[in-house]
Amino acid sequence: MKRDIYFSKPIMNAAGSLGFAPDPRAGIPFDRFGAFITNPISLRPRLPTPQPALIEFPGGFLLHTGLPNPGLSAVIKKHSARWNRADLPIIVHLMADRPEETMHMVRMLEGIENVMAVELGFAPLLADDIILLSLEMCLGEVPLIFSLPVEQVLSLGPKLIEGGASAISIACPRGALMSDKNKLTTGRVYGPSIFPQALNTVRSAAMSGIPIIGAGGVWTEKDAADMLSAGAMAVETDASLWSPKEASA
Repeated sequence: MKRDIYFSKPIMNAAGSLGFAPDPRAGIPFDRFGAFITNPISLRPRLPTPQPALIEFPGGFLLHTGLPNPGLSAVIKKHSARWNRADLPIIVHLMADRPEETMHMVRMLEGIENVMAVELGFAPLLADDIILLSLEMCLGEVPLIFSLPVEQVLSLGPKLIEGGASAISIACPRGALMSDKNKLTTGRVYGPSIFPQALNTVRSAAMSGIPIIGAGGVWTEKDAADMLSAGAMAVETDASLWSPKEASA
């Protein structure tokens, strides 16, 4: 029987912001969250990039890590008991570039208590047909949230919802900057400067009837409230959680 996706509170962390399980020692106000989203997880262990980077720019920063993780089996072994004990429902974020592997990972999660949903994230510029195939192969007991860049939310989102996805979330945007070593570096982009585009995407998606989870540049409580007012069913916040003195989201 397929589980329902429901948020008792509309705020949660975004994938990659708070680790693989809620940690009460982190000083994060988890009682304000409606769910906890894990760091991105791949089927096999993934090493950090040999050249990590954090490059600031006016209005935010670019982060390049390689999305290291120990692989899903190791994460389940280490953290599933904590997921079961957590006061929050867990959303497991999977790196979903290969449909067959993604299906295997989703099936591994179906029997784990307190996993409310799976959020699927994809490599940049992955073809629409691969993402649609992932939906077809992964449908089952666990609700699926598809994390898409703003460029695909309106074009691909309706097809995914029609095919059985529970919601669409807005993926962290990517960009490129020159490092202090004069090397062009690509990575995920964070900061308040990306909020206007994210808010516009939420508004357009909601007007199109897409169940949309807002994300991108959410830095304050007002930002989150604005996304909810624009039609988001919930809101993910990311880097503001790393600087609680500077932000209140």
